Amino acid sequence: MPLSSLGWDDFFARQFAPYSTGGFLPARVALEHKHAYELYSAVGELAAECTGRLLHTATARADLPAVGDWVVVRVRPDEARACPEQRRRADIHAVLPRKTKFSRRAPGSPAPDSRPNYVAIETEFGQRSGEQVIAANLDTVFVVTALDSNYNLRRIERYLAAVRSSGAMPVILLNKSDLAADPAAARVEVESIAIDAPVVVLSAARDANPAHTLAPWLAPGRTVALLGSSGVGKSTLINRLLGTARQRIAATSAERDLGRHTTTHRELLITPSGALVIDTPGMRELQLWDVAAESLDETFADIAALSAQCRFHDCSHRSEPGCAVQAALDDGSLDLGRWQSFQKLRREQAYAARKADPRLERENKAAWKKIHKTARQIHRAKYGE
Repeated sequence: MPLSSLGWDDFFARQFAPYSTGGFLPARVALEHKHAYELYSAVGELAAECTGRLLHTATARADLPAVGDWVVVRVRPDEARACPEQRRRADIHAVLPRKTKFSRRAPGSPAPDSRPNYVAIETEFGQRSGEQVIAANLDTVFVVTALDSNYNLRRIERYLAAVRSSGAMPVILLNKSDLAADPAAARVEVESIAIDAPVVVLSAARDANPAHTLAPWLAPGRTVALLGSSGVGKSTLINRLLGTARQRIAATSAERDLGRHTTTHRELLITPSGALVIDTPGMRELQLWDVAAESLDETFADIAALSAQCRFHDCSHRSEPGCAVQAALDDGSLDLGRWQSFQKLRREQAYAARKADPRLERENKAAWKKIHKTARQIHRAKYGE
């Protein structure tokens, strides 16, 4: 299998150059288990584990391989195989720098520790870092939502902000069009918040050829990830793109009209067109991790444009005179729900940035300490001790 068919290009070739001697090979992570990985490589599929050195030097779980990563491996001698049909085994020595990565804050995980020597990786000790890398080195992300009870504009905004921050191109797929009363109206509504992200309406289960509809993003060697809630039809779409029932699917709950988890792990798969697709488990929550302020401005470009028209450059958009945002809310040209969604995501972005950067966390604590001190001084001056 040529490396180019797996997404290899000059960027990764330059990163691999220091490992060009010593018996090392590049390989791409197809599947991640708890302590092992399945890889694609030029010498075939490999079963691999991280070396002790890599585990020891990792400072966070995100430093270890994720699905879609390119890694540096050394294949073990063939005689180590129990039988000819068994995958050759290899050791992972390093993870090459990522072009793009889609991350979220690990559900229920503690904030990253600020101690410089703290190691927070998933090991037998049960420690977890705040960042969870869902997939790496993506060209495109299909944000899949269903035109049933799953349909939610605010959720789509959240995914768009996270995808744009990852560096990949977002494409919104409105699936299950056969269940919608007016798919065209839903598309117009989503396009109003999508800015420049393409919006595609389809039915993965009913359309004759979904692969043809999505062909612009399924070129050979390109990597696409499917993200969305449970039951939106990601696995059904994967099966249609592969031309075989590879991924398990389940019917939607009739009682609650909710999707069910069928995909339990992330996996990199190769389609007949030569594109690589990553199926992911449905996400009950998508907490932002290290989303750049620029990504929020891009997702909410209309709000960013309004903010630039405010009289004061540091306008808080509450009660200042000449606030263009408040004027737009008053005349209805800015939807209140969209404004509230922007505020919520901006708070999450600032919180995630502080937790990822100890310096910002210290500055935030110092600022609040100063505010509380000033408040106490005012109280003493007004009421005495």
